[in-house]
Amino acid sequence: MIKQVTVFLPNEPGALARMGRLLGKYDIQIHGLSVSSMGEAGFVRMICADPDAAVKALEGEGYQPIVSRVLALEVDNIPGGLARALSSLESLDLNVDYVYTCPLGGRVVDIVAVSGEPVDVKLRGAGIVGLGQEAFETS
Repeated sequence: MIKQVTVFLPNEPGALARMGRLLGKYDIQIHGLSVSSMGEAGFVRMICADPDAAVKALEGEGYQPIVSRVLALEVDNIPGGLARALSSLESLDLNVDYVYTCPLGGRVVDIVAVSGEPVDVKLRGAGIVGLGQEAFETS
């Protein structure tokens, strides 16, 4: 499991660009990004090279980031690759809350938020090992 940073933003012109400039100012690399809006608000989910530094930078500018743990699965880049990966989660009675793709060094990595306690115990018992946080760190 890896750390995902979520930030709620006003759904207005420039809000995402301002946040992006802030992270760029602190040399924080974003590897994966999902942006959704719901009326007047939106939220950004990010996989960063240094999620702790991202949180610190965001909090320093008045944002209220939320850190959660998600599964990073390397998926075969073929038709049915995602279905094959998700089938293993289904057999564990784990619900997929959302998924987005994060290309990483020529590999296809899907970021999967799962629920169904105890997630870690079920994944470990089935031998499902996602990528660790170190896979997303950059020098």
